[in-house]
Amino acid sequence: MIEQWMHDKLKKDIGEARYKHSIRVMNTSIELAKRYNYPVEEAALAGFLHDCGKLKGKINLLKIADDFDIILDNVMRNNVELIHGPLGEQIAIKEYHVTNKNVLNAIRYHTTGREDMTLLEKIVYVADIVEPGRRFEGVDKIRQLTDKNINLGLLYALDRTIIFVVQRGKLVHLDTIKARNQLLILKGLE
Repeated sequence: MIEQWMHDKLKKDIGEARYKHSIRVMNTSIELAKRYNYPVEEAALAGFLHDCGKLKGKINLLKIADDFDIILDNVMRNNVELIHGPLGEQIAIKEYHVTNKNVLNAIRYHTTGREDMTLLEKIVYVADIVEPGRRFEGVDKIRQLTDKNINLGLLYALDRTIIFVVQRGKLVHLDTIKARNQLLILKGLE
């Protein structure tokens, strides 16, 4: 599915540990795609490349984002951990030759989520959080909820993310809040 040159490049660019995480996210994305009847090839590629913007080494993400002409909002400028989503989208286009907009959006929004998330965006967001290497309080509950209903798993994952970010005194991205609020409204309509 994923060509060998892409494996080699990703491992070189993001490092061995992050590469192994990306493989686990790819495999989890494939499982979720099968469960929720989504095209496996798209899920595999999006899961595989979701962290391609998390370049290894001490780099200036703000400068690299500027080099790629990425316009960052104030939250991303002040919480650089979020930059790898939009940066990854551009790297996927320019260096991995990805043209599929569904895949590109899943890469872009896997850190923040957003309102009106597509199924693939939900799959990659959740897969990144629940891949087998993840160990944190609440991860098993996210896995259980996702097994029943991806929206319920995503909602709980967003809740946990917001709590995590707030506890560390970081800025919460508005897209995350909007995604959560929309899911809460939808949950009330079910």
